[in-house]
Amino acid sequence: MKKEQLLDLYRQMVLIRRVEERGMELYQAGKIGGFMHLYIGQEAVSTGLIAAREDRDRVITAYRDHGVALNCGISADEVMAELLGKATGMSKGKGGSMHMADTSKNMWGGHAIVGGHLPIAAGLAVGDQYAKNDNITICMFGDGATNIGYFHEALNLSKTWGLRVLWVCENNQYGMGTAVERASAVTEIRQKADGYGMKSRRIEGMDVMTVYEAAKEALDFVRKEAQPYFLEIDTYRYEGHSMGDPERYRKSDEVKKWREEDPIGIFNKYLIEKKTATRKALEEIEAAVEDEVAKAIEFAETSPEPTLEDLYANIYAD
Repeated sequence: MKKEQLLDLYRQMVLIRRVEERGMELYQAGKIGGFMHLYIGQEAVSTGLIAAREDRDRVITAYRDHGVALNCGISADEVMAELLGKATGMSKGKGGSMHMADTSKNMWGGHAIVGGHLPIAAGLAVGDQYAKNDNITICMFGDGATNIGYFHEALNLSKTWGLRVLWVCENNQYGMGTAVERASAVTEIRQKADGYGMKSRRIEGMDVMTVYEAAKEALDFVRKEAQPYFLEIDTYRYEGHSMGDPERYRKSDEVKKWREEDPIGIFNKYLIEKKTATRKALEEIEAAVEDEVAKAIEFAETSPEPTLEDLYANIYAD
């Protein structure tokens, strides 16, 4: 990667963190309604993963989707406006926190139903197969989604039909409030792909460069071999499952340990040690992001609400 690309990865990670932090404040102030799931702690996963894709490759994810949207090139203005339910949001204020999408950027949405988007990912890949191209569908989901039927149906179909799907399990150690080992027969989630004869790998997900390199290798395999691939990425969410989570199921020592492995801090240290950037240069990036997010909040708060007529828009295809 060139210096400019590396610094942009840092900018993206800081942008996700700041959008989430300010979003949390706005939610607590009653300006964001519904459910809201924060990506704080998992920034290296989507940033490294999406940096490795080609623009023609599709991305589809679950409800923890704000960071993925930003990585795909959706502006902070649109993300913040969507969180506040405004007409200027990328889903016109009707999707909210869990349904961010922009197909022009090949971001095919966050999805609120656990695992419900996995068959959709397989369907997107079937479409590309019919079109006889080698585009890839990147499907991201949590560890909890691997315990339901949709997961097994989608993986089985992708392997049977040779679909170009990169299945990415973001293993943040908990399905809502339940630890992985209490809900899954195997604690190494990638083993579930063995049942379908699918190539798989498990990596550490707090280092963005580790994620990028592993994703690049996996995507090259999927494109060349016309076969699915299963990538398990170990990570950790620093906040609760959603904004209403009292977090009684995690010990403070565990959270403290993972916070010491902060993905932004790890990458900050990497860039300085490699002499890719000075501390001052990184602080300037952080300051620019703070300004960008402040402007995004102002944009969102002054944007119009959806009209009554908007309730009936985008329901049926023309």
